Amino acid sequence: MSHVGVPRGTSRKRRSLALFTTGVLSLPVLAGCSSGGDEATSVAVTPQDIASAARAQVAEGGTVNWAIDAMPATLNAFQADADSATTRITGALLPTLFPLDAKGRPQLNPDYLESAKVVETEPKQVVLYRLNQQAVWSDGREIGAPDFVAQWRALSGKDSAFWTARNAGYERIDKIERGADDLEVKVTFGKPYADWRSLFSPLYPKQVTGSPDAFNDGARSTLKATAGPFRLREVDKETGSVTLARNPRWWGSPAKLDSLVFKAVKPQDRTEALTEGKVDVADIDAAAANRIVQAARATGGNGAPPAHGPGSEVTPAQALRSWALAHGSDEEVAQEAQEARDDKAKAAKAYAAEQSDLRLYAVRKSLEPAYTQLALNGESGPLADDRVRRAVARALDRQELADTVLKPLGLPAEPLGSHLALAGQPAYKDGSDALGSQDTKEAQALLADAGWTREGALKKTDGTKAGSEGEKQKDTGKKEEEKPAKKEDEADRTKEEKTKEEETKEEKAEEEKAEGAKDDGKTDDAARREPSKDDGLYIVGDDKPGEAEGTATHVIAPAPAAAAQSAALLRQAGHLGETGTSEDAPARITAQDRQPGGAAGAYAPVGTAAPVQAPDTARGPLGKDGKALTLRFVLPSGPGSESLRSVGDKIAAMLDTIGIRTDITKVSDDSYFRDHVASGDYDLALYSWPATAYPATDNRPIFAKPVPATDGSLLVEQNYSRVGTDHIDQLFDEAVSELDEKTSRDLMKQADARIWAAAGSIPLYQRPQLVATDRKLVNVGAFGFGVPHYQDIGFKKPQSAGAPANKTK
Repeated sequence: MSHVGVPRGTSRKRRSLALFTTGVLSLPVLAGCSSGGDEATSVAVTPQDIASAARAQVAEGGTVNWAIDAMPATLNAFQADADSATTRITGALLPTLFPLDAKGRPQLNPDYLESAKVVETEPKQVVLYRLNQQAVWSDGREIGAPDFVAQWRALSGKDSAFWTARNAGYERIDKIERGADDLEVKVTFGKPYADWRSLFSPLYPKQVTGSPDAFNDGARSTLKATAGPFRLREVDKETGSVTLARNPRWWGSPAKLDSLVFKAVKPQDRTEALTEGKVDVADIDAAAANRIVQAARATGGNGAPPAHGPGSEVTPAQALRSWALAHGSDEEVAQEAQEARDDKAKAAKAYAAEQSDLRLYAVRKSLEPAYTQLALNGESGPLADDRVRRAVARALDRQELADTVLKPLGLPAEPLGSHLALAGQPAYKDGSDALGSQDTKEAQALLADAGWTREGALKKTDGTKAGSEGEKQKDTGKKEEEKPAKKEDEADRTKEEKTKEEETKEEKAEEEKAEGAKDDGKTDDAARREPSKDDGLYIVGDDKPGEAEGTATHVIAPAPAAAAQSAALLRQAGHLGETGTSEDAPARITAQDRQPGGAAGAYAPVGTAAPVQAPDTARGPLGKDGKALTLRFVLPSGPGSESLRSVGDKIAAMLDTIGIRTDITKVSDDSYFRDHVASGDYDLALYSWPATAYPATDNRPIFAKPVPATDGSLLVEQNYSRVGTDHIDQLFDEAVSELDEKTSRDLMKQADARIWAAAGSIPLYQRPQLVATDRKLVNVGAFGFGVPHYQDIGFKKPQSAGAPANKTK
């Protein structure tokens, strides 16, 4: 599916991206345990759903058409505009030395390596790779040390002529040399690197990485040599397709398919593409999945009304009335009624034909290796106060939010407990206790301690809010103060007159209210305070507030990680930088880690009581100095983000119960990340981050403490919540240099607890994954953490003798 979200910068790319669309049906839940000597902790794991079959059950030959969002801008996974299509295609063409298994753990790939291990740690770390002696490039040359050397030099960051989007890990290498023979590659690190398995995947031939020209331009639309089960046959931009053919030089298990075609199909066009038989494999949304499931069930027939689709909403009474009008004596009315009936019949017939075509497909479902979070922008405004951020977090019922997305789809609805790992991964540990669970009284106490009270909202105000929009209005107010004194005196007199008039009106209103109370004998607080349906809703383009002037927030290169889906983000985000407003990070961010005794600030100070009259306070708006506590909540407006908006609405309702109002701003998917999240133009936002097997490397830029630049702007890397601490940075630095895996994971768990306590990002749930596949296809579908074994994908042999029917669609 198309994904909108977080891009990568120029130091190292994330393996995935921010996502909006959701959808899956049901899967059994299995138990998984941590490995590598960790304490055994049972966690819920949703397995892959790929219609697994042994190779002996897979027929030889055939072509599979696989939908991708768009034609890849480049086939070089290390460039800034690489995207999910780049990752999908290169995965079938190039070596991946340590692909991830179904639990997100890197596993040695025997097709390319006989072994790979750390052979020395003192005085320097040395990793020795022993290559599969049969491994060759498609031009016949052996894969060897020259390819490793060329890729290291291109990605080390020492030569700016190479336009690379990532270099984490490669910059720690001192030298690469041939080992005892041509099959050995010896890599010596200048600094210890725990995530060394993340390097050289994908591995490019030296023809691509050997020079800046070849690296920058030579691999954008073609590859001079490949080394996978398939080879590149054609890139056709006119038809929007990339065709791969079986690699005759492949030394591993030969590909079952003759060819694999990746076709650019927009997400909104995928149902149509499926019904027309144009694609065999496609990521889909919940609506398309429901149609496929419904198609497999018995539908209306033998005169029975359809169960879904056009005409399903018509009741028997309505149908009878329509027939009566169409056969009535009024010819004009009868003609209109008959035309309407004909239109409905035509639509129902077309829909039925589409449903018949959709019966050829099955829905494969699992959970994506990504999680949806609520981001709280701590750069300025009320959320710069960590107490307010924690209050927001403590107001959330994360179980209810997970239920909203996952339960209707039949998936395990478990709130995520970590920023750095997903359930089933060895590094996973629920660290949410560092912040605390949902607790309305604690949230109210935190807000009261921060000075936000119901009484504060009742004071006379100049009409500004306390959120980010209020911060912008302050600048305008300062300019007004510079007007001549005469105008100020006139304004003061006018203000005094207005104040007297307002006081008179308020006194009269209070008297009328008291009379009403006497008459009724009671007051309806709930009705009086309940916001209207459209309260707090702002649609972009309708009286948009003016933009504030200020320094820019510079988004610098995010961290590394393979070229997974993450590239789609950069496409969406465009070229980031110098957009939005910023202020230097508040001192409170670093102070929280200096507080002794457990998770800093997880609760209000000892002795702080929850506000009195909790029921009233919960329903009333909070404020400070007459300014209401209102947060700007930015959400995407695209057709694929309904689930995200539903979650946003529930979050807004939860915040309303503790007195925090939200102004919901709906923006286009294209501008959501670029113009709002990346630039910092939001208070609250929802987007997803990918999981990774290498959190010490890949997640550091996401949670790194923003650093003020010399020009006064803020360097945020990928930390779009603008919340970080020195202690968190230190834990990441220690973990990435710790060669003992268990110790490194323990450091990551400590970092996660600190990230929870800082309350800049609140993980909500793991995202669902939904894939439509031809029913005859096996070993393809919802891969979850795992990666496709392209050579094993194919059409299942029929039960009877002979070739599988319709296998060359």
